[in-house]
Amino acid sequence: MAKWETSLDGYFDEILRKIETGIMQGSMTASLEAASDFRSGNARCSVRVFERYSVVGTNRLSLSVTLFQGETGPVRMCAVSAGGSEGMFLKINTWGEEAFLDKLRDLLLD
Repeated sequence: MAKWETSLDGYFDEILRKIETGIMQGSMTASLEAASDFRSGNARCSVRVFERYSVVGTNRLSLSVTLFQGETGPVRMCAVSAGGSEGMFLKINTWGEEAFLDKLRDLLLD
């Protein structure tokens, strides 16, 4: 498992659209598995779960992205990738998880 938490500048909807578009267009095996959106007053929360195939791990990986913005302030993001390991008791080969998270970093930090 790999995790990245950060604050993002910009508009909530634009950031969410950039994530969805970038992840889906970044891999021909990528899919959006689940989506959920919540509002309470001006506060917002969106969750997206993506999957893609990892050639290195020869398995599928997931990437869960949560965006949150309170009444005011920046958009907060937590992204967690998982599933790209081998081994029954130890995590071996987590490169795919890091690579999926790096794709998201590249999208948002360019």
